[in-house]
Amino acid sequence: MTLHQRNIAPPIDPVKLDRLAEVAVTVGLQLQPGQDLLLTAPSVALPLVRKIAEHAYKAGAGLVTPLISDEEVTLARYRHGHDLSFDRAAGWLYEGVAKALGHNTARLAIVGDNPMLLSGEDPAKVARASKANSIAYQPALEKIVGFDINWNILAYPSLAWAKQMFPDDSDDIAVGKLADAIFAASRVDNDDPVANWTAHNATLRARTQWLNGQRFHALHFTGPGTDLTVGLADGHEWQGGASTARNGIICNPNIPTEEVFTTPHATRVEGHVRSTKPLSYQGSLIDQIEVRFEAGRIVAAQAARGQEVLTKVLDTDEGSRRLGEVALVPHSSPISASGLLFYNTLFDENAACHIALGQCYTKCFVDGAKLSPQQIAAQGGNKSFIHIDWMIGSGETDIDGVHADGRRVPVFRKGEWA
Repeated sequence: MTLHQRNIAPPIDPVKLDRLAEVAVTVGLQLQPGQDLLLTAPSVALPLVRKIAEHAYKAGAGLVTPLISDEEVTLARYRHGHDLSFDRAAGWLYEGVAKALGHNTARLAIVGDNPMLLSGEDPAKVARASKANSIAYQPALEKIVGFDINWNILAYPSLAWAKQMFPDDSDDIAVGKLADAIFAASRVDNDDPVANWTAHNATLRARTQWLNGQRFHALHFTGPGTDLTVGLADGHEWQGGASTARNGIICNPNIPTEEVFTTPHATRVEGHVRSTKPLSYQGSLIDQIEVRFEAGRIVAAQAARGQEVLTKVLDTDEGSRRLGEVALVPHSSPISASGLLFYNTLFDENAACHIALGQCYTKCFVDGAKLSPQQIAAQGGNKSFIHIDWMIGSGETDIDGVHADGRRVPVFRKGEWA
């Protein structure tokens, strides 16, 4: 007997799930007629995968190619794999992905795995596997961070993820709560989500235009446990919301998004900072991070939880102790106002101002599409195998924009735009 026959509503609203798929294709990607789409997703997200394929073909997609992962297959590696397995990655696959992106294939990723899937596994093996994967993925990652093509990330409310967030609820109730939270944050819980996204993108565009008009030399963050000056890269450009990829297509890379962001200068970050929310990374929770920067590099780091994982992340490569992104998000953002910790960076980064360790986005430079990697580096852009966002903003955060001559302009006061 189906749920419909029993007159019981499914925990995931099918109408809103369909809207999410439509928004992913029409707003997130703005998929063009004849354009191919490469889609990655966990096996639990197949209902959304199917809806996206449907809307993609309605939009005129050339070919939709899904790559599906599975939690049990992932765990089998850690529990039964030979030790040497953890230094390997499917480089041949990522080379193919890079080739596809080089031929103007759009890229869409669905997240939804259990965020704590690997929390019980050997951290050393997790770190080795992550590093091997990051190195192998580099050819494809360069197409993403260079914004060569239209790409998008969004989420599906899986049971394992829902139970991490709502452990005291029954399975259906937990999934329903997570689904509602995802739909609200993704702006599809209304009758015209496309119009809602148009208005939201206009708000983010106004903020980037103001910041780009200021041409700040640095941002100064102050708050509990934080006194941090983030120098901004030479010729940096603020981005947020809808952006134009190098292939000329305007897309929204992240659904949801509340941030405006740019590239810090890799050698001009000074001071100390304390995280304001836990970071869920590779199945581990890293909480109460405190780091100190000198000449752009983290020289001291500690965490109340996940110290070993944090240390291994920082030792990934030469650029992993430097910043590749700084982002501004008001404390009153819808995700922050929900009071939920999603254990997923796609959502949690949109609840607070944040910084990212590792690789910078070349699109966050004036005429970035025309700059060579050497020019990006000369202007202060960082290079790394990783890009990991963690939250440093709260309702007690103040931010000043600092001009090259020392003049200061209030940007945030008590977590809100000044």
